[in-house]
Amino acid sequence: MLTPQQLQKQLNAILPTVQKPGRYTGGELNQIVKDWETTETRVALLFPDIYDLGMSNLGLAILYDLLNQRPDVLAERAYVPWSDMETAMREHQLPLYSLETKHPLVDFDILGISLPYETLYTSTLNALDLAGIPLYSAERGPEHPLVIAGGHSTYNPEPMHAFIDAFVIGEGEEVIQEIVDSVATFKRLNVATFERSELLHALSQIPGVYVPSLYEAHYNDDGTFASIEKLVEAAPLPITKRIVAKLPPPLTHFIVPYVDTVHNRAPIEIMRGCTRGCRFCHAGMVNRPVRERPVDEVVEAIESAIRHTGFEEISLLSLSSSDYTHVVELVDAVHQRFDDEHLSVSLPSLRIESVSVDLMDALKGGRKGGFTLAPEAATEKMRQIINKPVSTEQLLDTAREIFSRGWPTIKLYFMIGHPSETLEDVQAIADLCKAVLRVGREAIGKRAQVNAGVSTFVPKPHTPFQWVSCDSIDQIRAKQELLKQELRGKGLKLNWNNPLETQLEAWLSRGDRRMAEVVYQAWKRGAKFDAWREFFNYTAWEEAFATAGLESAFYTHRQRPLDEVFPWEHLSTTVRKSFLTQDYLWSLEGRIRIDCREQCFACGILPTFADIRRENPGEGWKCPEVKNKRVTIRHEREVVSG
Repeated sequence: MLTPQQLQKQLNAILPTVQKPGRYTGGELNQIVKDWETTETRVALLFPDIYDLGMSNLGLAILYDLLNQRPDVLAERAYVPWSDMETAMREHQLPLYSLETKHPLVDFDILGISLPYETLYTSTLNALDLAGIPLYSAERGPEHPLVIAGGHSTYNPEPMHAFIDAFVIGEGEEVIQEIVDSVATFKRLNVATFERSELLHALSQIPGVYVPSLYEAHYNDDGTFASIEKLVEAAPLPITKRIVAKLPPPLTHFIVPYVDTVHNRAPIEIMRGCTRGCRFCHAGMVNRPVRERPVDEVVEAIESAIRHTGFEEISLLSLSSSDYTHVVELVDAVHQRFDDEHLSVSLPSLRIESVSVDLMDALKGGRKGGFTLAPEAATEKMRQIINKPVSTEQLLDTAREIFSRGWPTIKLYFMIGHPSETLEDVQAIADLCKAVLRVGREAIGKRAQVNAGVSTFVPKPHTPFQWVSCDSIDQIRAKQELLKQELRGKGLKLNWNNPLETQLEAWLSRGDRRMAEVVYQAWKRGAKFDAWREFFNYTAWEEAFATAGLESAFYTHRQRPLDEVFPWEHLSTTVRKSFLTQDYLWSLEGRIRIDCREQCFACGILPTFADIRRENPGEGWKCPEVKNKRVTIRHEREVVSG
């Protein structure tokens, strides 16, 4: 294996020949370099896509900062090279390496991989291959790093079970420390008789860590998933996600890249979790409970980020920013503190029903660009089905207020392919966009612009829609053609996605363990960068299914019965399947469920906080509908089942 010095020498010759060599050099402001020889545990953090995207991944940046705060740990970064750099690396037999010290990834103790979405799977295999690490977990020995993965897509990790040693289910800030401690202790005690299987058994005892090799999947005669069996008595079942009870202080010492990335700004997370209950929304279901950072902490974080990075744009992040309790106070405080610094502050993920006039007035001091809203559907029927209770009148009133305060562009996000959707519901999307444009022209004239982003619905695990089937490719194309015809002309813009790419996302997000062979076969046929249109290779995936002996429609176009066991059920998000079942049945009736911060998870009974405190102060509220169930207040604005 090459030494870092030898690797750097070869890089010096290669980098002038590739696009954006700054992707591969490291050395940026705020990177952390520690002494390799004297640091006990070495962690490589890999984002399996190019630097331009990976540098904007907040989760990996948080782990990088937290791990490097420990004197006994070093954390370094790695990304997947673009095709020209990959070709050069393979020609010169250069392994995938870390940016900070140019050590090959195979030299690290732990390789942590971020998997926020499913289309990173083949690039993950490609990265392991480039690193010289065996693709299959079963083929790795004590000389190889422990390969762990986390991120939103790992709430159903089964399609990647064969390639990852252990998955982190849930939030990583605390569990990553426990994994590092376990690896360090285990290697210290077992240095002479190191057995990888013993390490994996030890890791499985950490709450929130799933070691797939300790379980075996079983299937019914019709191909549906039957059950998962523990192969080791001590292995937990179910595996419950990790939750960070109190958010740590925000990251502020962001690494400042040399090259343009997708988000050249400092992201500050103001709130985690959402309880609005949109039935299609995976993130809203798995990120509960809601936790908010205090206004003062956010303002101090912004000041620190500006001082340590020089960024002139700050993004205040959450799943639903306008639901942040003190959002107007926060925006006012930011403007007061940074008004003279020409700072641009964005507040994405605003909800129509919680965007108030006060909030828009508070935002008016910022730079005027686009204002984004997500109605998701355009008819009352569809909004009731998906649990997005926003009226057209409410949307138009909100648009009017936005345009009148100087924003020239409103971006509207919709989704097609929802359950029970018709072409009339899709036509309503075009009609609504035109109505919003009319409102804009009444307010600011011809400067008004409406950009419609229309994605395609994928039924995700752990959501009320996990039972429904995907819309067919022909139906999706017909709906897209309708929108292309209708949303033309000055002031209107339409963006849509490839239905075949949606099929891939659905296969992988809803797959079982048998999908691992499909992922491997697709990679062997050249699949990688599946989220990039110029690389997406649908034929490779079709051939992979044929080789694996699986039918792709089984995962996408099959309606699930209510009693079906899902291949992800052994992983608990703490939202009960009975709740999801009830909410799915409510969707069939067009029945709305209000914000879960105002109701009991167990049954939908709506106690007020006054009722809870009056009946059983300090003990919780006894649910009258569910025997022996109590609900307790864990946070000021949240009632959860106890």
